[in-house]
Amino acid sequence: MPRRESIDLDGFAHANPIPAASRIGSLLFSGVLTGRDAATGSMPATLDEQCVAVFARVRELMQAAGGSTDHIAKMTFWLADYRDRTALNREWLAMFPDPASRPARQAMAASLDGGCLIQCDLVAVMDDAGGAGPASP
Repeated sequence: MPRRESIDLDGFAHANPIPAASRIGSLLFSGVLTGRDAATGSMPATLDEQCVAVFARVRELMQAAGGSTDHIAKMTFWLADYRDRTALNREWLAMFPDPASRPARQAMAASLDGGCLIQCDLVAVMDDAGGAGPASP
């Protein structure tokens, strides 16, 4: 039976006992990632700032799991203003500049709380099927 491993991040916390992500073998599934500032715990006021923070959190998570953003297969985003995707698309293109190598993406409208304007989760397929050590070259 596969061994499940919780991935935790500094400054990432829920009111409930939930890790930032869970990995079994080569599959990695994140919990919800928001634009909350990891150092201060505050939520930035604008969608631009929150998008920058969300994508920084994605990079941090992938590194903590032993991979990179190249391992991401799909991302789902929830937006308080579903039609406002300018900041999301800017950060998306910065993270995934090659149109021939982008993960699948879904964006949905959501009623978010605590000043949150965007949140996401992701699914990644890691190179190393045994645990969250460094990815193979």
